[in-house]
Amino acid sequence: MKKVMVIGSGAREHTIAKTFLKSSKVQEVVVVPGNPGMGAPGITTKVLDTNDFASLIKFAQDEAISLTFVGNEVPLVAGIVDAFNNAHLAIFGPKQQAAQLEGSKAFMKRILTENEIPTAKSITVTSLAAAQQAVTEIGYPVVIKTDELAAGKGVSIHQEKIETSEFLEFMYQKNLNHKLIIEEYLAGFEFSLFSFVGKNQIVNAPLAHDYKRRFAGDKGPNTGGMGSYSPVAQVSDTDLSRTISELVLPTIAALKKEKIDYEGVLYTGVMLTKNGPKVIEYNVRLGDPETQVVLPQLESDFYDLITGLLQGKAVKPKWQTKNKFVGVVLSDPDYPIKTSGQHELPKFKEQLDVDIASCEIEAGNLYSHGGRVLTVVNAGTTMEIARDLIYHELDRINTKLAYRSDIAELSDKKEAID
Repeated sequence: MKKVMVIGSGAREHTIAKTFLKSSKVQEVVVVPGNPGMGAPGITTKVLDTNDFASLIKFAQDEAISLTFVGNEVPLVAGIVDAFNNAHLAIFGPKQQAAQLEGSKAFMKRILTENEIPTAKSITVTSLAAAQQAVTEIGYPVVIKTDELAAGKGVSIHQEKIETSEFLEFMYQKNLNHKLIIEEYLAGFEFSLFSFVGKNQIVNAPLAHDYKRRFAGDKGPNTGGMGSYSPVAQVSDTDLSRTISELVLPTIAALKKEKIDYEGVLYTGVMLTKNGPKVIEYNVRLGDPETQVVLPQLESDFYDLITGLLQGKAVKPKWQTKNKFVGVVLSDPDYPIKTSGQHELPKFKEQLDVDIASCEIEAGNLYSHGGRVLTVVNAGTTMEIARDLIYHELDRINTKLAYRSDIAELSDKKEAID
């Protein structure tokens, strides 16, 4: 029996751990650092610094870890895969050089534009004057992105000149040489594609749609994600095929031209425009909260899938096709601006799946400890059935935690980038 280590602490990592534990080959999953809400038979947590690679490697060696799966982007960008490879430990994720696809938006845009991979027109700038000029050139509405990692919140959309000027001045007061990407606004329907990339094979998961804005109706600031659903009926087989052939495969080939071999999860954030699919962003790990509605659809062995991809073996995963999955995120009421304090985590009906993101334990009870607190997930033969039980239960428990009331409600409509 095998022991697996998952790197991360959120609801995404909780889902990953539970998916590994379904394997008949896996006896235990250790989530590092995890959180107190993950405690369950077969899942343990270990508090270690996820950027202290020497300690992680020693722990993996001491505990005879067979496979490490990295959920969080920060250690990937810092080079955890390179460190584990040097220690001859099995780990799934891209190496540091490849992880720059998420670590630097400027790097990503260069790869896309130089290889004519469809994406929004953009200009990379490092001064206030250049940023103001770029906004004029791109026109409104305009999207402004920070170059570095920003936990899914480094994107803002601007509609008019005065507000944009104030925003840019604020950004450059903090750092005179701040690197920003000034980008055209794309209209259409947004969706996410997870590709598991191995030595000789790519496995694509069911599509998901994510809700990034804090409030219903896509209002308020960007967050790390307030909910999601999967599969995504709005994307046709033709559009999915184009996404893979025109975006995913050319990107992997473009990296290979630069002597960068990509292995691990490639998350493609796609805008389906009137001119076809275009890349909004790339992430180098599974997305949160999309993971919570995608991985439960895997009916075959997750451990076999990942180890097979690492070893270059042919894998044939099986995904369910009968049900629709909906996930609603519960957050601190003041998220993403701040966190107001501890709120007791509600108890849900057993038929609902709950993935815990951030909590602490006190006198045997779990309390919120951070922005996004948990994701509650349900499956049903229709999207309406899947979501209705979640919202009926949320009405019943009357929690102080906050959530959007419209997750999966607009699943038959097309939405602009949020």
